[in-house]
Amino acid sequence: MDAELDADRKLFDRASTVELLAAALRERIIKGVYPPGTRLAEDEIVKELRVSRNSLREAFRLLTHERLLVHVLNRGVFVRKLTVEDVADLYRVRKLVECTVLRGLDKRPPQADDMAAAVAAGDRAVRDEDWRALGTANMLFHQAVGSVAESPRIDELMRNMLAEMRLVFQTMSDPRRFHEPYLERNKEILEAVDAGDGPRAERLMLKYLDYAEQQIVSEYPTE
Repeated sequence: MDAELDADRKLFDRASTVELLAAALRERIIKGVYPPGTRLAEDEIVKELRVSRNSLREAFRLLTHERLLVHVLNRGVFVRKLTVEDVADLYRVRKLVECTVLRGLDKRPPQADDMAAAVAAGDRAVRDEDWRALGTANMLFHQAVGSVAESPRIDELMRNMLAEMRLVFQTMSDPRRFHEPYLERNKEILEAVDAGDGPRAERLMLKYLDYAEQQIVSEYPTE
C-alpha cells in the first residue's frame, strides 16, 4: 500500500509540474515572447526552466490540445499561426457564447464589477500609451462577460479562445489603431449591463464582434 501511495504522489507531483510548466509557456505565448511561427527549442527551454524533457513534452501536448502550439513532423514544435478560417471560427464561437450570455440579463450581474475594472484598466493603458496593456484589458473584459454564465466550462472555453485571439492580435501592424476604438465599445456594453438591459447588451456585443472580425480578416496576413 505504501508503495502505491508513493507512486500516486509522484504521479500527482509530475502532473502539477507539467501544468505549471504549461502555464508558464502559455503566458509567454500570450505575452508575445514566443510570436506565432516561433520554433520552441527543447534544449533551450529545458536548460532555462530547469525541467525534464519529458515534462516539457507533456506541456507541449497540453498546449497543442489548446491550439496554441502545433507539432510539425521532423521539424519540431511551433507557436501556431492562425489562418483566416481560424479567425472566422473563433468569432463564430465568441458570438454564440458572449451574445447568448448577455441576452438573458434582466438585472445587473455581480460580474459587472469585473467588467468595470477591465474598462478602468483600459483607460489607464490609454493614458500610459501602453497598447499591449490595452489589449490585455480588453481580454479581461470579455473574460468577465463569459463569467456571467457562472459556468466553469464556459470560463475555460473563454480562456482558451482569448489565448488564441492573442496570437491573432500579434499580427496587427498598428496595435493602437486596432485596440483603442474597442474601449469605447466596451463602455457602451458595460452601460447596458449595468442597466440590466440584456437585449441591448447583446445587440452591442454582436455589432462589436462583427466589426472586429471584419477588421481582422481585412488586415490579416495571408502568408
